[in-house]
Amino acid sequence: MQCAGTVQEKDSIFKAHLVNDEYQVWMDIDFYHNDITVPRQEIFGEVPGYFGAKRDTRKWIISDAAIKGGKAFLTIINDYGSEDLTAELKRNPDGTYTLTRLAGSTMKIVVNNKWVKIPKEITFYAK
Repeated sequence: MQCAGTVQEKDSIFKAHLVNDEYQVWMDIDFYHNDITVPRQEIFGEVPGYFGAKRDTRKWIISDAAIKGGKAFLTIINDYGSEDLTAELKRNPDGTYTLTRLAGSTMKIVVNNKWVKIPKEITFYAK
């Protein structure tokens, strides 16, 4: 049991439900086990995580995640496979997380029938 507790603590930085209230978006991630199933997108199987929005049913799927030091480097695709990007997710000293788009498409969600672009850098907190 002691060993399982130690593994759980180590595996907690990039295993979380992250929320951003301003854009009403979230991320469900587990970059250690890559065992997240995207709701209504089960065809993708288990993935490292996904980006969702309260006001949009579409998801951005994290297809690859590599942890290097205190950062995770991600490949993210939209649920149609027509857009993709690379990004970095890091945990900040205050416990928040910052997702930074490094290259590729701008993530977008639909709000009131209009596209809303997610900024290049967005901050989340764990919930």
